[in-house]
Amino acid sequence: MLSNALWSWQGMLKYAPISLILLALLIPLHVFRAYAGIYLPSLVVRVVTEQQEFTLALLRVGGLIFAMLLTGALSTFATYFADGYVLRYRHKRTYEINVKKLKLFYQLAERKDIRDLDSRALRATQMWNGSQPISDMPKKSLNLIENVICYALFGTVISFVSPWLVPILTVAPVVNWLCAKAYRNWEYKNRDKWTAIDRKLWYVQNKPSDFAMAKDIRIYGMAGWLREVYADLCRARSEWDKKLILRSFLSRIADLIVILLRDGAAYVLLISMAVNGEITVDQFLLYFAAISQFASYVGRIMNTWNSLHSTSLELCDFREYMDTEEQDGSGEESIDPHLSSAPEITFEDVSYRYDGAEKNTLDHISFTIHAGEKIALVGLNGAGKTTLVKLLCGLYLPTEGDIKINGVSVRNFHRNDYYRLFSPVFQDVKTAFFSLAETVSGQIGEGVDFNRAEQCMRDAGLGEKIDALPHGIHTKLDKQVNEDGVELSGGELQKLMLARALYKNAPVLVLDEPTAALDPIAENQIYLRYREMTREKSSLFISHRLASTQFCDRILYLKNGRITEQGTHKALLSLGGEYRDLYEMQSCWYREENDHEERNAKEVTA
Repeated sequence: MLSNALWSWQGMLKYAPISLILLALLIPLHVFRAYAGIYLPSLVVRVVTEQQEFTLALLRVGGLIFAMLLTGALSTFATYFADGYVLRYRHKRTYEINVKKLKLFYQLAERKDIRDLDSRALRATQMWNGSQPISDMPKKSLNLIENVICYALFGTVISFVSPWLVPILTVAPVVNWLCAKAYRNWEYKNRDKWTAIDRKLWYVQNKPSDFAMAKDIRIYGMAGWLREVYADLCRARSEWDKKLILRSFLSRIADLIVILLRDGAAYVLLISMAVNGEITVDQFLLYFAAISQFASYVGRIMNTWNSLHSTSLELCDFREYMDTEEQDGSGEESIDPHLSSAPEITFEDVSYRYDGAEKNTLDHISFTIHAGEKIALVGLNGAGKTTLVKLLCGLYLPTEGDIKINGVSVRNFHRNDYYRLFSPVFQDVKTAFFSLAETVSGQIGEGVDFNRAEQCMRDAGLGEKIDALPHGIHTKLDKQVNEDGVELSGGELQKLMLARALYKNAPVLVLDEPTAALDPIAENQIYLRYREMTREKSSLFISHRLASTQFCDRILYLKNGRITEQGTHKALLSLGGEYRDLYEMQSCWYREENDHEERNAKEVTA
């Protein structure tokens, strides 16, 4: 907890130093107002009972009241501005975690434990039930210091009544603290249970607003199913809420019993001393208020400590996520010499197994993509094609074996440097709310080469589309965010991603099912341009449509994570293996379709 407090203060000094100064200024202001609050009634009674001169009494009482008003105004001023600067600090920490998400090694980001940690870390930057851990940690830690100072001050005052009151009033709340601590520990221990539920709730809750899924929901009558899933998740979350509330209630009951016993004994002692004439009326008022305040500050210290403990635990999740190794590569090898021309890429006995999997997805694969070679990777679903692509692009690291670029291990490159080697078009297409040109270039503002972006879009087959749009290449995507935004079809999105790959112009082009969402005419156009697009580049082409593999220099047939056949299209047909069987199965459907069209044409002619 001390480590997290110091970490928070250091962060404030870095991002919003004024906020830390203002929060520290509040400590003496609050301590003065607390003591003045119990001393004022006693002073008024003393002035009256001692029949002091009116002018002197007015100065003493009025002076104290003015000082209280002044410190109150300064306290309000400091709190108001401190909150504004604390908000800046919170935004900086939120920015840090978003940067971390972008930099985190993809293989780690896919793991469930990292995704759960990510959810908990993000929670530390958000407001939940009036609590926001990132900004609460520095405020609560300083508030604890303030409460300890007030505890010492009021403890000194009541020690004049009886030195036994201080330990009695201090020890009693230990029971409260232990109960609260037990609750917090139980909550922290079980936090994973509802973290997964909350993530699923958020996922299901946001799906109906997804335009792509909204069509399926309506056509296939999925609304009832989604409501049922959401209701089940809500019930599961409610069960945990009930357990949380019940345990919290039991700890509060114990707290109430201790307070009654503690304060009751103190007040009985004070009243008996006043009745026996051992203290004056003004002293009775001062001690009575001091005991009440002292007891409250003992409770505040315990509550602040427990709250700090809970906040600290949530901050631990944030710091653990921020400390997660990014695995950017430890070598100092520069990628620049390998960017000037198509490199040779070698897979040496490469295996890959997903976390928790019982067997390898890729099993001891070895092959070489020669400089400028066009390779087709084919196989049934689940053969490991996409996993191989992610390994090639540096999104995964091999479980066994090594991948080399011109003889240099991929582990020797810095991760972000290594990504410059590839222009991939992945199977899953996602876009943001930027313009078409910005999406293609991966830049915003002056960083965009608009002429080049437009040419790449036309080369990818989007010429007619951008000509039809009122703002052309400056048209924004995502109509949920942009009022005049557009939603592209699946085929148009794939063409846009192909344009992005052409714009990057990396020496290795990777196409993972680039024509899956295209119509036959557009698909044929892409095939005709394929050799032009890959001129002077190495390329890896994945497709389920084996007719497209004829454009490649060599074909690798993947089955159960192993390369079982390789060669040219003609060589593999002559081999008579599984590639030929799969090709004939597909071509059979094409022949039947063509025969059907010819029969229809003859009937129409007749």
